[in-house]
Amino acid sequence: MHSKHALDHELPWIEEKLNYQFQDRTLLKLAFVHTSYTNEEKYFKENNERLEFLGDAVLQLIVSDFLYYFYRDQPEGVLSTLRSQFVNAQSCARFTKKLCIEEYLLLGKGERKNLGKSRQRLLANLFEAILGAIYLDGGYKKAFDFFHSMFRAEIQNQEFSLNNWKGELQDFCQKTFGTAPIYTLEDAKGPDHRKDFHVSVNVEGKVYGKGSGHSKKLAQQRAAKAALGGLKNEGKGNMDL
Repeated sequence: MHSKHALDHELPWIEEKLNYQFQDRTLLKLAFVHTSYTNEEKYFKENNERLEFLGDAVLQLIVSDFLYYFYRDQPEGVLSTLRSQFVNAQSCARFTKKLCIEEYLLLGKGERKNLGKSRQRLLANLFEAILGAIYLDGGYKKAFDFFHSMFRAEIQNQEFSLNNWKGELQDFCQKTFGTAPIYTLEDAKGPDHRKDFHVSVNVEGKVYGKGSGHSKKLAQQRAAKAALGGLKNEGKGNMDL
């Protein structure tokens, strides 16, 4: 879809996809106006480049903020590595695809012809422009809540790809004891957007590890890591951590 009139009509639907209602819909509309479109259409005097610039900075801060609180036991180097994976063009393009809004991006005819070659860049820029628009419309908290509600699971799962402590503990317990570890949710405190889960892991009737995090899965991963360390200290089985 490449019509400004169609975009006007679909703005409420786009807001539903974003799970955010704009006070000033002109900001949302502007986020979808690519510079190539303004070069051919005189209807728009502005494009989304300035919103994209702002959104890039907002995204850096939001991801840094989120990682700082979410991965409390990780050093600066790990946090920087994780952040780079969520602020690059590939990730931003993936976020746009997840929202299913790319069809409303207004492009010039020439840009549309080369869409295959530049698609990732265009989608990444669109996401940053939308984030910049939300920030201008509702402030930092609204922008943070938008990103958090849409993409929290992706950030949570990233640590699992780095270290699958639950998988290692599961394999170790099966080989050593012939049983599986048992995870128990001990407590859950805090607001929904930053709730802390506290989990313990029991192996052969003994608690070997405890962990906490902003999701049950993350708390279990950290508990498993602690349990592997506890089992190693007791000399259980043959493990090399």
